[in-house]
Amino acid sequence: MGVIDGKPAVLQCARNSASAYFNYKSTFNIVIFALVDANYNIMFVDAGCQGRISDIGVFTNTELYKKLETKILCLPQPVPLNRREKVFHTFFIGEEAFPLSENLMKVYPGQHPNGSKERVFNYRICRARIVVENIFGLASSVFRVLRKPMLLELEKAQLVVMTIACLHNFLRRSLDSAAICTPSGTFKFEENGRVIKGSWRAMSNENMTSLFPISKIYVNQL
Repeated sequence: MGVIDGKPAVLQCARNSASAYFNYKSTFNIVIFALVDANYNIMFVDAGCQGRISDIGVFTNTELYKKLETKILCLPQPVPLNRREKVFHTFFIGEEAFPLSENLMKVYPGQHPNGSKERVFNYRICRARIVVENIFGLASSVFRVLRKPMLLELEKAQLVVMTIACLHNFLRRSLDSAAICTPSGTFKFEENGRVIKGSWRAMSNENMTSLFPISKIYVNQL
């Protein structure tokens, strides 16, 4: 059904927040938790959870988790796969930190020998998770507010993140705008067993700043 993951968004220390949003990387963060489908559309996003909380802690505090646990998410009914009798549940894919459940799949823990079914399964799961990694990378390269600490209060930072999610989906909705915003080769993909890095990585490394050190400008003028 989709892939879930969370990423920290750095911001300035919010007023009267003490160390509530201070994480182990020594920065103040809110966590952006997203559910992404195979077509790079954001189906669910939650922003604002404290940066010191783990991904699983963030997940269990979202409306997505509550609806998943209470069986009101309107997921498709379990059905057998082609030419099989055993029924299979629809599920979301998460990283190893998330809990395994009826509708949440993750990799086998530990190391497994080459060619084993566990290793093949883990490879397939990790390959499917590429979409959510691409989404976070693309968002930070297109919407530059995510590239540096946001000098905003918590409520406004949350609003910015939700707006970015809406704008991303809006641009992906039309074929014309999607071709401009995310042209072919933008996302990371696999070809003949080899992972090809997406062009958004080059976009993220571009020097887009309009400000330069005074000493550098002065030397060039001389």
